[in-house]
Amino acid sequence: MQPVQPLNRPLSARPFGTALQPVVQTLKGIKAFATLLFDESGSLEPVWELSSSLLDSPAFHLSIAALKATPETAGILSERYMAPPHYLDELLHYPQNSLGSVYASHMKRLGFEPFEPAMAIDSDTHYIEYRWQKTHDIWHIITGFDTSEIGEIGLQAFYLAQFQLPLSSLLIANALIATTVLQPEGLNPLLNAIAQGYQTGKVAKPLIAQKWETAWEKPVDQWREELNVQPVHV
Repeated sequence: MQPVQPLNRPLSARPFGTALQPVVQTLKGIKAFATLLFDESGSLEPVWELSSSLLDSPAFHLSIAALKATPETAGILSERYMAPPHYLDELLHYPQNSLGSVYASHMKRLGFEPFEPAMAIDSDTHYIEYRWQKTHDIWHIITGFDTSEIGEIGLQAFYLAQFQLPLSSLLIANALIATTVLQPEGLNPLLNAIAQGYQTGKVAKPLIAQKWETAWEKPVDQWREELNVQPVHV
């Protein structure tokens, strides 16, 4: 009888850096999660650290598998659509209620510039990470969630319902822990925003599949109607 060969090399036979990498990423994620619990600076750095730690996680790969199972989202994943650059001053010239005009006014009011995530698009998880970050402010406009802390978590619940973004579940968990421990009077409004976001996201068509930048002239109300999004009020 031939001896049974092991399916995997023993840990000692693997390149040390390769074996250690998942552990390092997990530790970075835990550190970022803990930092977010008590950080009142408003810095987004822990969010990006936490997000980066999840890029190759089993949860993110499950999310990608679900996206590939739906024709509309499978299409944009296969294409890896990349939008051309856009400029706020130019978008302000679109009709008053168009996505371009509303988005540009929103960004100008908050003092924001269009965000360009700095990452290589070399995998499906990297593409989805890039695309949701790049269009995050458009999702705020379509869903009606504002940029307050509660509004941001409500939008994360929308993401979670739409395509199980792993970062979203951890940001929601983080907000629930921090609010319960540090600001318990804010728990009910937070829960309401999470419920609204999740319920709205479940019935809406997939926003991650939309090529917003090809139809800046389309009215926001028309986008919402076509995507079956009932805007929330937080």
